[in-house]
Amino acid sequence: MRKVAIVGAGMTKFVRRALETPKELAHQAAKAALDSCKLSLDDIDCVVHGTAPDAFDGVHMNGEYLSDASGGYRKPYMRSYVGGGTGVFAPIHGWYHVASGMFDSCLVVCEEKMSPCRPHPQSAFISIFDHTTERPLGPNLIWIFALEMNRYITTHGISLEEVAAVAVKNKKNALGNPYAMLGEDLTVKNILSSEVLAWPVHRLMVSPVTDGASAVVLMSEEKAKKLTKKPVWIDGVGWSLDSSYWTNRDLYYPRYVEAAARMAYKMAGITEPRKEINIAEPYDPFAYKELHHLEGLQLCKKGEAAKMTASGVTQINGDLPVCPSGGLLGVGNPIAAAGLMKICDLFWQLRHEATGHQVPGNPKRAVAQAWGDLMQVGTVVTLKVD
Repeated sequence: MRKVAIVGAGMTKFVRRALETPKELAHQAAKAALDSCKLSLDDIDCVVHGTAPDAFDGVHMNGEYLSDASGGYRKPYMRSYVGGGTGVFAPIHGWYHVASGMFDSCLVVCEEKMSPCRPHPQSAFISIFDHTTERPLGPNLIWIFALEMNRYITTHGISLEEVAAVAVKNKKNALGNPYAMLGEDLTVKNILSSEVLAWPVHRLMVSPVTDGASAVVLMSEEKAKKLTKKPVWIDGVGWSLDSSYWTNRDLYYPRYVEAAARMAYKMAGITEPRKEINIAEPYDPFAYKELHHLEGLQLCKKGEAAKMTASGVTQINGDLPVCPSGGLLGVGNPIAAAGLMKICDLFWQLRHEATGHQVPGNPKRAVAQAWGDLMQVGTVVTLKVD
């Protein structure tokens, strides 16, 4: 396999009720990524597009609809999606196009315009589960997460205050991110005073539906070194699926994230992730999911992520900054674009270009992770600079 670098990144500001059409959002992100590395579509060999299930945008065959806006017109173009895991899986898809030697460059674009969609994007969840064993329960997204959060915090004796501290941290980090829409300086009391959606999930522990797009430019080693002195290498990729029967899983631990992380770490030669990784962007659509996923990523032992957060380790100036972008809780959650936003932000962090929210020191290695589909997929990418 050839080495693959990210040489450019761009995104739109994440908002609710964007005035732009989905095509305009995709085009703006793609153009920003190309402009950032002074390239045009003529320099791109192929395009990968990520957008979550069509029901999230309310556009059937959304990948085909967005292909020209994403730069795919008359180019090799593929859409991939694994629900919420899409934003980290799409660059993996682009990575193997280039790593395999088939193409020298690939533009990866992820877009979602969810806020005006009717019926509500959550309606997709009533029809994705098994028709005999799970649909009769009438599942919706919030109460499945509530079940998982309850199982996680009761297994480890984690308090609601410890979970709320994640939302406080990420919303504060987002204050410095120009692409974020949910930056606020809140307290744990503010979070726990917000409306209870389904016990123990509070409204301010959840990232709302959002509109936005993100994009990165991938390039082979030979071309990347000619283009820039600051390539950010994709040195590990991993993905894994667990059973789609969520009622058959013990929800206290994300085994699929661990499997995806171990695959990526093996490729990257990472043997002690807590010591070797300098920044982490785990998927945080709900506050407890950051803790859940930090454990799956092997960045702490099972049940210890809350203590690590309380000790200040995960603060933007801590020993392991976690979601310095503000994460989904602070930046917003246009599903597929949210995962790629994490890759974009780590690209800027490792190049010391994260204006307003740059982590201190000289970080060399980072990990991004997303999760979704039928709540059973883990996708992981590790990045590094020389």
